[in-house]
Amino acid sequence: MLTSENHVLQIGPLKPSLAETLRTDYHAYALPNGDQREAFLAEHAAEVTAIVVSGVTRVDPDLMAALPNLKAVVNFGVGYDNIDVEAATARGIGVSNTPDVLDDCVADTAVGLLIDTMRQFSAADRYLRAGRWAAEGNYPLTQHVSGSSVGILGLGRIGGAIATRLSAFGCAISYHNRRQIPGSPYTYVDSPVGLARLVRVLVVAAAGGSGTRHLVNREVLDALGADGYLINIARGSVIDQDALVEALTHGRLAGAGLDVFADEPNVPAALKPLDNVVLLPHVGSGTVETRAAMEALVLANLDKFLQSGELVTPVR
Repeated sequence: MLTSENHVLQIGPLKPSLAETLRTDYHAYALPNGDQREAFLAEHAAEVTAIVVSGVTRVDPDLMAALPNLKAVVNFGVGYDNIDVEAATARGIGVSNTPDVLDDCVADTAVGLLIDTMRQFSAADRYLRAGRWAAEGNYPLTQHVSGSSVGILGLGRIGGAIATRLSAFGCAISYHNRRQIPGSPYTYVDSPVGLARLVRVLVVAAAGGSGTRHLVNREVLDALGADGYLINIARGSVIDQDALVEALTHGRLAGAGLDVFADEPNVPAALKPLDNVVLLPHVGSGTVETRAAMEALVLANLDKFLQSGELVTPVR
């Protein structure tokens, strides 16, 4: 249980209701920035046994070392590439995330991005609002979605939910994982390049982290080709963003739908004028219902840790 020697620390911004619950119900500290940070750590670092963060905040070895009694990192989000899990494991620090509760929401986002990217609904909306329909005539024809060949890079919980939705559109689904999934109804391909070469649309749903950094590289993008579309609802780090920008601006890729970026909230300026690119500000799980479920799971992890030293959804 929480004691005067056992404190929770909020690091970085969180959902306002979660931050308020941490402050009022858990008497959590909030790590200040700037000049006050060092003074705060000098006074309180030894008291902190659990920290709560979201995916926008890095938890690196230096921060862990500054909190000598840290035993748990509770992450608001399913992705945890913001946390050095190997360093945490080496120090005996548990790490949790919020899986399952956001699968449907993110899968919906992926399908929405795919449809918008191929049919260019957002661009057509801008065309109408600018008065161009009346002045220039009908919007140019776009691409058919139903029946498309789709590759899913990372057929985990979210990837599987995306595949289920796209199967209802009559799409032919293929996938690549580190290992083939026994009994899967979808076609397994043994490399990202091979998958990109086989399909018209590549949906990236792989976990972030060092193991998947730039998994979608220049070779994969070239294999997808000038008629191919890329959808990313995973992590910006999974794609070589410079190679992607080059492919889109030079016509070597038909289009892209992106909810995540390499250096959020910064988005490459070269992508913003392109009508064949749909850009979202990392809203994949951004519904009232899903964020409430994520918040509840964060608190469940925190409660279990404070009571027993264990986590509900440890990442390892």
